[in-house]
Amino acid sequence: MAAQPGSTQIGFVGLGIMGAPMALHLIKAGFSLKVYNRTDRPRVQEVVDAGGRRVDTPRAAAEGSDVIITIVTDTPDVESVILGEDGVIHAVQQGATVIDMSTISPRVTQELATTLKQKGANMLDAPVSGGDVGAQNGTLSIMVGGEQQVFDDCLPVFEAMGKNINLIGGNGAGQTTKACNQIAVAGANLAMAEALMLAAASDLDVSKVVEAISGGAAGSWQLTNLGPRILAGDFAPGFMVRLQQKDLKLVMEAANDVKLALPGTSLAHQFFNIVERLGCADEGTQALIKAYEAQAGREARAR
Repeated sequence: MAAQPGSTQIGFVGLGIMGAPMALHLIKAGFSLKVYNRTDRPRVQEVVDAGGRRVDTPRAAAEGSDVIITIVTDTPDVESVILGEDGVIHAVQQGATVIDMSTISPRVTQELATTLKQKGANMLDAPVSGGDVGAQNGTLSIMVGGEQQVFDDCLPVFEAMGKNINLIGGNGAGQTTKACNQIAVAGANLAMAEALMLAAASDLDVSKVVEAISGGAAGSWQLTNLGPRILAGDFAPGFMVRLQQKDLKLVMEAANDVKLALPGTSLAHQFFNIVERLGCADEGTQALIKAYEAQAGREARAR
């Protein structure tokens, strides 16, 4: 049965930078939410104040829920909230659907889908792209792996959180597509950093360079959204460097599984290593520019 606001119960696990605004959009759309987060942060209370009912475990979030959404940091975290002692699997009801919106291993995703199927439950892997801005605006791109009918039934849930929603293939296909997305994102971030650094090293007004190239073939999400943050010296995270590094490790593992060389992505991964060594792992991915600034001995900022 298709999910419907007002009648579909959703269990939501993970109220971080991405998860909290996504949960708020679901509540705004009329869905009833039980929410779980392992730590107590202000954004958790914000979701509760909006109408979410807080529970103490992922298992409790799954009890009686038609749809269970998980969006946590890494593969082991997803395995824990689904398969752990107080995990979703111990309470998931037959016919319910688990939607994992984290970015994790495609291989582990397939294994989780098989385990849940043995319990009579469905699974969709549905990682997202669009950063904190997309989560706050409800405009995320959502790339989905799973069965067509399950996807169709859950489409109203996805539509409350995103705009560009695509079923790619079977379980694991969403995660593999997210890996492809992260390759393109990392490459664009690297190119932007190099362009801005060349402008700064050449004594140009970097803000004027960004304005000039954003309107042509070089225009990108990175330039439009992260370029101004670099110019302002704003490195607050939408998406943290350490999480980007986690994703790039997953990309390299997926490439290794199919015996594929990704030299450009490997280079981006190495430059983010430099950023981490500079102590900026918890800053936004726009902090990649700092690796170049350290080399050049000057900053790329607006005048």
